[in-house]
Amino acid sequence: MSLWKKTVYRSLCLALGLLVALTVFQRSLTPRQFLQEPLPPTLEPQKAQKPNGQLVNPNNFWKNLQDVAAPTPMASQGPQAWDVTTTNCSANINLTRQPWFKGLEPQFRQFLFYRHCRYFPMLLNHPEKCGGDVYLLVVVKSVITQHDRREAIRQTWGREQESAGRGRGAVRTLFLLGTASKQEERTHYQQLLAYEDRLYGDILQWDFLDTFFNLTLKEIHFLKWLDIYCPHVPFIFKGDDDVFVNPTNLLEFLADRQPQENLFVGDVLQHARPIRRKDNKYYIPGALYSKASYPPYAGGGGFLMAGSLARRLHHACDTLELYPIDDVFLGMCLEVLGVRPMAHEGFKTFGISRNRNSRMNKEPCFFRAMLVVHKLLPPELLAMWGLVHSNLTCSRKLQETEAQEQLELPSPEALSEEQGARPWQPS
Repeated sequence: MSLWKKTVYRSLCLALGLLVALTVFQRSLTPRQFLQEPLPPTLEPQKAQKPNGQLVNPNNFWKNLQDVAAPTPMASQGPQAWDVTTTNCSANINLTRQPWFKGLEPQFRQFLFYRHCRYFPMLLNHPEKCGGDVYLLVVVKSVITQHDRREAIRQTWGREQESAGRGRGAVRTLFLLGTASKQEERTHYQQLLAYEDRLYGDILQWDFLDTFFNLTLKEIHFLKWLDIYCPHVPFIFKGDDDVFVNPTNLLEFLADRQPQENLFVGDVLQHARPIRRKDNKYYIPGALYSKASYPPYAGGGGFLMAGSLARRLHHACDTLELYPIDDVFLGMCLEVLGVRPMAHEGFKTFGISRNRNSRMNKEPCFFRAMLVVHKLLPPELLAMWGLVHSNLTCSRKLQETEAQEQLELPSPEALSEEQGARPWQPS
C-alpha cells in the first residue's frame, strides 16, 4: 500500500473514532453541560443530595445517624405571591342546553355563565401591611366611587394604631375594591383611585367588576390574599364602608381571645330563609338554592374572626361553588369546617333598633356601648364619632327606653313587609 493510501486510511479511522467518542460523550451530558455553562446551585459537585431533595455537606455524610438531627417535615405551602396574572375566562355555554337555566332571570344567567371564574389579577397590592407585629387587621369592603366613605373611615374607626395596648401589636386598615362597573367611568375613577392609593397606601384592588353578585369574589380574593401575605396576623375585623365601629370595644372583646380559637363572631342569623320574591334585591331562585333555609351566618356589615380560622376558611371556600350572597356563602364555608358563628349583642348589622324611627338609632350613648352598628353615611358617621368621643353623659332612662322598645318591637316578618328591612335575611 502506498504511503498516500496509508495516510488517508489512518485519517479516516481517526475521524471515525473521534466521531464515536464524541457521540458517546454527548449522550452522557445534558445540553447545558455540553455547552460548558455553570452548574446551577443545586447541582454543584461539592454537595451531595439526599433522596428527599435536602442538600447535605459531604463532610457530615459519614457521621453517626444519632449525631444528625432528623429533618423537620415541611408542610405543603401555597403561592408566595399573588399568582393570577391574566384574565382568561370564557362563558360556560353548556348551561344554555339546560331547561332550568333558560327560565332564570338575566342576572342569574350571567352569574352562572362565569361562576367558574374564581380568581383575577391584582391591580393594587400592599403586602407590607402585614409586615412587623400586627395584632388586628381591619378590612373594609368598598367600591371605587365611594371615596367619601373611605375618607370618613380613615378619620374615625379605621385610623391605624401602632399598638393595640397591653403589649399587643399594631392595628392596620385595608379597603377591598374591584373595578368600576360602568365602562364609561372606569378610566376616570381608576386614575382617581391610583392617586388615593398613593396618598394612603391602603387599597387592595382586583380586576373584576364591582357588582352586587361579585361581593362573593371580594370575600374569596381577600381570604386568598390573607393566606399568602398575612400568615401570622392574629385577628381580622371585616366590615362594610357604611358602618360605625367602636375599636376600643373590639379590642376589649379580643383581650381574652386566642388566635388559635375558631372565633367567628357577629350578628348571627339562624334558620334564615332564601327570599323567593322576585322584586326583592336578595331574591334567590329555587334552581340556585333549593333548601328551605341557610346555614348559620353572620351579617356582612361587620364581623370578627381569628386569623387561623380565616386561613382555613380560604381553603374551605375553594371546595364550594360560588353563591351570589356573600355573607351566606361564608356561612356555607364555615359549615364545611364544622364551625358555628358566635352571636354577640354588640354587633348590630340592622341598626341598634330594627324600628327605623326609634331614637335608639340616633342616640350616641347606645353607640358607645356597641361594637358595630349598620348603617351610617359619611356625615352621620363623622357626627356620631364626635358625639361618642365627647364628654358624654348617659342616663339610666335610656337603658329603660331600650328595654321597653325591645318588648314593643313588631315581629321580624312585619318589619320586613313594612320597611323593606331584612332582620333575618342576608345583609
